[in-house]
Amino acid sequence: MKTLMGKGDAKVNTFIDSMRASSPTRAENQDQVPTWIFYNPSALKMFEEIVYNSRGKQIVTFLDYDGTLSPIVSDPDKAFMTEKMRATLKDIAMHFPTAIVSGRSVDKVYNFVQLTELYYAGSHGMDIRGPTKSRSHKKINEGVLFQAASQFLPMINEVYKILVEKTKSVQGAMVESNKFCLSVHFRCVDEKNWAALAEKVRLVLNEYPKLRITQGRKVLEIRPSIKWDKGKALDFVLESLGYNNSNNVFPIYIGDDRTDEDAFKVLSSRSQGVGILVSQIPKETNASYTLQDPSEVEQFLHRLVEWRRKSSHSHKLYVVDNFKKLTLP
Repeated sequence: MKTLMGKGDAKVNTFIDSMRASSPTRAENQDQVPTWIFYNPSALKMFEEIVYNSRGKQIVTFLDYDGTLSPIVSDPDKAFMTEKMRATLKDIAMHFPTAIVSGRSVDKVYNFVQLTELYYAGSHGMDIRGPTKSRSHKKINEGVLFQAASQFLPMINEVYKILVEKTKSVQGAMVESNKFCLSVHFRCVDEKNWAALAEKVRLVLNEYPKLRITQGRKVLEIRPSIKWDKGKALDFVLESLGYNNSNNVFPIYIGDDRTDEDAFKVLSSRSQGVGILVSQIPKETNASYTLQDPSEVEQFLHRLVEWRRKSSHSHKLYVVDNFKKLTLP
């Protein structure tokens, strides 16, 4: 993920260049495909290798939401996942500790997913909540495990109101509040207006040095300037599960955006588990494997469930068979 650095026009130009680099076309990347597939093979084709490497360890699944469990859509409020994906996600959570790690607020992600048995790390991991029996408004805070940026809430709310007012003249721009961070979406903004939008955002943030701007997938993310990201959230959830500095855990993190690279880096540095990038085109990544879209993510998760069911069944048969041998006269 790139932070918008520099001053004035330099900062805006950095944003424009970064945006173009993050949205290459298939044609532009055609020559890179063979090499990219060699170094980042399909997680579906390499499924047996992945589960073989997880043998004897507890798999913990981490999943981004937009672009991973649901397709990217022009209206962020309509990023619904399929019922098939929800059913598969429920099955995954039955067999493995599972966390959704998203730039969205916890409440927004939960409203999309509607499964109480998951961990939810919203606002890029700055708001982490554990499984609860109820998601009613009265009990919404029961599962709160960690909130890294509570002191920034008044500032975030203030900047949100200012940005809504400042950007409404840019057709297609949308400012989304995700509690501990803000997202300025420009998926529906004409490219000729990117510079104007970036300049408006930059001028507002100049007055708030405790906030920083980073770029995601056709979105500008505004977050507190603290050392916390999706990689830190992954570490926190593993520690909460009792796997801090443990060799007996195998995290699988699946995501499609630059913000997910922080988690891929953590897994790479740990030499533990695997990162899987969701992308149809070559991208520079710290992930080990790739999947093309949410439908392939669903296939991979379904295979993981079926593998666990079969391996559990085989283990039970093995135990019963050996028990019979031991008890025979």
